[in-house]
Order: sequence, then C-alpha cells, then structure tokens
Amino acid sequence: MTIDVLAFAASPRRHGNSETLLDWVLAAMAEEGAATEKIAVTEADIRPCKGCNACEKLNRCVQRDYMDYVYDRIIEADCIILASPIYCMGLTAQAKTLVDRAQVFRSRKFVLHLPVVPPERKGKRVGIFLSTAGQDWDYVFDSTIPSVKCFFHVIDVRNKDIRYLMVNSVDEKGAIDRHPTANADAERLARDVAAYLREVGVA
Repeated sequence: MTIDVLAFAASPRRHGNSETLLDWVLAAMAEEGAATEKIAVTEADIRPCKGCNACEKLNRCVQRDYMDYVYDRIIEADCIILASPIYCMGLTAQAKTLVDRAQVFRSRKFVLHLPVVPPERKGKRVGIFLSTAGQDWDYVFDSTIPSVKCFFHVIDVRNKDIRYLMVNSVDEKGAIDRHPTANADAERLARDVAAYLREVGVA
C-alpha cells in the first residue's frame, strides 16, 4: 500500500516561503514512495463557513463547492499537511476558511456520533503543520496552534500524531532558500513521518 499524502498550500501568494517549505516536504515524501497531492487553497473554490449548523443534521455541508472533493480526500489520506504563513499573528484567511469548513467533521464526530475514519485507521494518520513568519519573535506561531490542533482533532488525527515545522525570520519571498536548516529539517520531517506510517502498517 502506498502512503497517501494530501497537502494544502494556504498562502494567498503562490510559491512563497511556506509553499516552498511544503514542496520540500512533498518532494522528500515522494522519494519515500508516497503519493502526494497539493491543493492551492487560494485557487480553489472553497467558500467560508456559513455557521448555519445544518451539518449537524445533514452530515454534510449545504454548500456545493470544491470542499465536496476535499472532504473525501481528507478522509482517504494517511498524512494531511497544512502549510500557512503567519498573517497578523495567525493563520491566513485561506487556511482559516479550510479549518472552519472542517466543522462538518466536528458535527459528524461530536453531534451525530458517527465515525470520521474507520476504526482500523485510527492512530494511523499523521498531521503536519508547516509555517513561516517574517518576525523573529519566538512566540509568533503561538496563536495558530489551537486552530491547527482543532483542525486535526476533528479529522481524527491524534494530538500526538501532529508534527510541526515552523520557521521564523523569513520575510521576503525566497528568504526560505537562504535559511540554514529549513530544507534539511523539511526532508528529515518527511522521512520520519514516512517511517512512522510504515511502522503502524500504512505501507
């Protein structure tokens, strides 16, 4: 079985620092034999959550957009990656829209008491959060973590199975290329995740 990796590039700016970091991880995962898919959220028809709570009764969103495909892919994937730069000390609007639309899984799990993934796949999924920030403050990523944990929690990725790679002091486009460890850290993360998924029997 091949490891299935689903990645979200959630910057409004294509091919910037966070997406470059994501591309390094995906390339290394592919070298490990994984099948990878990257979705550029800013180019996808993903509309904001309406807050209508209809998913608590319907077990699906009332909106018909690209999330119809994304919901299925999130369930299928063994590794889900969210990559977002820090904008105003938080996730980008694109990343937050994706997180908010995961409300469907929260309704399924906690209101309708239905499984998100089959029982035999629980504990065999990994979530990765990749982020970049221009500021050099050591706390610049702190406010994003609760939203990231919420996203992975509702899609049945355990807290202990979430991995993080967050790189600060990379501001202008292309700055990540000059970072002394980011590329190697991305490759190491990918190899570690692939090894873990093989260990738990995914591949």
